[in-house]
Amino acid sequence: MINESDRIYLKRCVELAEEALEKGNAPFGSLLLSSDGEVLFEDHNRNAGGDDTRHPEFEIARWAASNLSEEERRAATVYTSGEHCPMCASAHGLASLGRIVYASSSEQLKHWHEDLGVAAGNLRGLSIPEVIRGVEVDGPDEELSEAVRKLQYTYQKS
Repeated sequence: MINESDRIYLKRCVELAEEALEKGNAPFGSLLLSSDGEVLFEDHNRNAGGDDTRHPEFEIARWAASNLSEEERRAATVYTSGEHCPMCASAHGLASLGRIVYASSSEQLKHWHEDLGVAAGNLRGLSIPEVIRGVEVDGPDEELSEAVRKLQYTYQKS
């Protein structure tokens, strides 16, 4: 269940998504929080240069695998503006990261793209539990998903 503390971090993820959009990237932002509440890493999409693997959730998994013990990774929480795609969910699972909290779901993104006439991409829109086992997942958040929707519409119309 998403609580008010979670929303603070999700709002930061939406801010990171706005930063991504301002730089010409798809609007997604994410952060990694330690078990004691320290923001360890944050990033936003960096796909404007043509590398569509530059998702913040993937970067978090890579950073965590190199900088945290397995115990620290399992106790950490990933907050993100949009539910992990299958690539990022796989990276999350392989890095043995803990809980995931997202503002908007893959299902919502699919509907927004359909509404805008955006063709389906190469990845199937699987939910996180369809990709990895045994991870706690919370989302979407009604209020913040609307903010993400607005960013997605702005990006697709630009």
